[in-house]
Amino acid sequence: MILASQSPRRIELMREAGYDFRVVPADIDETPLENEGPIELVGRLARDKALAVARGAAEPGELVVAADTVVAVGDEVLGKPADDADARRMLRDLSGGTHQVATGVCLAAAGCAAEPVSFVDVTDVTFYPLTDAEIDAYVASGEPLDKAGAYGIQGAGGRMLVRKIDGDFYTVVGLPIARVARAIAELEPNRAAR
Repeated sequence: MILASQSPRRIELMREAGYDFRVVPADIDETPLENEGPIELVGRLARDKALAVARGAAEPGELVVAADTVVAVGDEVLGKPADDADARRMLRDLSGGTHQVATGVCLAAAGCAAEPVSFVDVTDVTFYPLTDAEIDAYVASGEPLDKAGAYGIQGAGGRMLVRKIDGDFYTVVGLPIARVARAIAELEPNRAAR
């Protein structure tokens, strides 16, 4: 099995679920298409990543698992902040409101004529209203700078900023592992997690 991602969080989730896999990051253009919404974007990117790795790096029959995650406020996708000021802007946008985190997943078997299995899982995340002092302290921690939407649900961001979530916590982390495990078990019953 191949995980087409070098995300430390996805690698950790797959290992914790008991899968034996190798990591082969996908090299694709992740530029959104014109008029492409966040849900369509993550679904397409996950599929493109899975197919690129299945065609280029996988052995025949090897299963490729790929994912892509975005934080969205309406139709605006919040990527990783460019700098501290950008992180502050994003956190002000998220303050006191509800936004969506969508993770697209695609499983493709290399050299197999079967259609890849794809899905997008969406979780609503609601933030507490944040003061400028809270935002400044969180940005100073350094945590927001390598995270889409300028926060990490599994770190201090989740403990200090998030009032509630409606959906799968692991979708926000970057891989809805229970749903992925069920998809793998349907595709390859002998390869189910232990």
